[in-house]
Parts: sequence; C-alpha cells; structure tokens
Amino acid sequence: MSSLPLLPTTAKPHLIGIARLAAEGESLREGHRVEYFTLPSKSLLNRCVSKRAMPFQWTINPYRGCEFGCRYCYARYTHEFMEMRDGMEFEQKIYVKQHAAELLRRELRRVKPNESIALGTATDPYQPAERCYEVTRGILEEFARHRGYELGIVTKSNLVTRDLELLRQVAQANKLSVHITITTLDTNLARILEPRAPRPDLRLDAVRTLAQAGLRVGISCSPVVPGITDSPNDLEALLQAASDSGAEYVFANPLFLKPCSAAVFLPFLQENFPHLVENYRQRYQDRAFLPAAYGKRLSQLIGRLREKYKLTRRHERSAFATKWPVQGFDEQLSLF
Repeated sequence: MSSLPLLPTTAKPHLIGIARLAAEGESLREGHRVEYFTLPSKSLLNRCVSKRAMPFQWTINPYRGCEFGCRYCYARYTHEFMEMRDGMEFEQKIYVKQHAAELLRRELRRVKPNESIALGTATDPYQPAERCYEVTRGILEEFARHRGYELGIVTKSNLVTRDLELLRQVAQANKLSVHITITTLDTNLARILEPRAPRPDLRLDAVRTLAQAGLRVGISCSPVVPGITDSPNDLEALLQAASDSGAEYVFANPLFLKPCSAAVFLPFLQENFPHLVENYRQRYQDRAFLPAAYGKRLSQLIGRLREKYKLTRRHERSAFATKWPVQGFDEQLSLF
C-alpha cells in the first residue's frame, strides 16, 4: 500500500523587532470587537524623524493602536511595523506597553534642554484602554518627579480631566500644553467620522475644566477634512467655541492620506459622502497631501478667525500641532 503524499506546509514568516514582540504579547482581555495585548518594550521615548517640519523632537505613545476608530486616522501605518497590513486592525488590536514609567525614567536623560516631547502622536493616550491600564497616568507620574521638560499632550478624550491634579503637578516644574482635538461641533457628523471618540461637547467641557485649573490648553482642528468639516461657517463656530471655553490657541492642518489610511477612508467616503469621491480621487491621486494652495487658503482663514476670537494671546508658539446630506456643499468647496 503506497503512502499518501505529504501536503506542503506553509512556513510562518520570520518576525523580528517590534513584530516579534507583538506576536509574543499576551492577551489581556477582549472588549466589543477589540482585543488587548501586552507589548514588551525596550524603549518608550522615540526621536522624531519625520521629513515634515515638526515642532517637537521626541514622541511618546503609551499604546499601539487606538480604539476611537477615526476614519481618517493617519497612524494606521504603525501597525504595519508589526506585520499587520489590514488597516482595521489598528482599532481592533490594542497593544499596551509594559513598564513605561521605568523606561521613561531611564531615557529622559537623552532629552536636551531645548527639545520638546509630544505624548500621543500615533495613538490617543486617553483612549478607553487607559481607564484600565493607566499607562499614561504612570508616565505623567514620572514627569511630575522631574523639572525643566517641555511636554505636549494630544487627545480626543475628556478622560484627560481624570488626571487634573497630576497635570498641575507636572506643570509646576515643566512646560506643559494639552491639545484637545475637535474636528467638528456637529455630534452626528463626529459620530460617523470618529465613531468611538467622546462627543465634541464633552471635549469642550474638558478644555474648560483644564483652562479653569490654570493649565495651558488649546484645540487642534486637525485634520480639517475637505468638503466635510472645512466650511468657513463651521470652522468659525468651532473657533468661537474654543475661545468661549478658555482655549489659548487653535491650530489646524488639512487631511493627508497615507495608503493604509486611504484604504479605510475612501470606502467610508463612498458610503457616506459619495458626491465627494471623484473630487478626492483627483485631488489625492498619487499623493498623500493636498496641493499647497488648499493649505494656504485654510491657513489664511484660520488666521483671520484667530484674530477675531482673540486666540493669539499670550503664547503664540504652540508646542504642537449613513449618507450625509449635501447641504452646504458649494460653500465647503470654496476651500476644497
């Protein structure tokens, strides 16, 4: 009797670096369509090597991945370093960095006095995972033990107010700025653009709370999404709300689409804003960034609104940076 032929086996890819560490991570728990894993880390502080002119030299990201699921998120590419090519995994598989405060304590000596640090450039440091794992809180507790550093925090979450007293401790001996991202005041629009992020009004409440506590806080309108969040009336309403809430500054940058982000955003656009699809294809064809003319028009508009609502006071330098109705489409295209 002849033996059956052996079936070919599929060899597992040889993983190295961050991809190997991610593969070895232990499952912590599973939530609604979200899994959490440990991520053994050798370093927490990362030098910024972007070719774009960035106003900070170092970055800290307490997590890899982000649950908020913002359809335009540029940071989805960071999961590719772990050999995860499906852009949706960025919001479905969240990696929790281990021993973050200890790593920071060891690495802060690398930061020179004139260099600044951005916390939350490729993940939200106050996403839902933070309620359980408190990695961000541990990082802030470490900063509170030091003095002379410049730290900027970027978040879409009102959970930042949980750490109000700790933030005040950090600010006593360091330069601290908190940047709350609000791309629209329209709750319904925010729900489809940023499906699991806190409502815009809750973020404005957080701005108000931080400002009343004497902290330096401002609003990031970034990204401004062409044809969707860029109408002059909507942007003016947002800057007026920023001023009323006590924000010291506002900054805005237009949407850019890396290939991994476009793979998620363009199908979303087709489903919710089909009238914009062809325009986006033409404008973003073979490029991640819009032509400079759009950015110039946006910058001029935001500049006029800053002056009108007195959002240029005190600190000019900021440490950082269903089908939808077609109503208002012509006005939005005045920028796009």
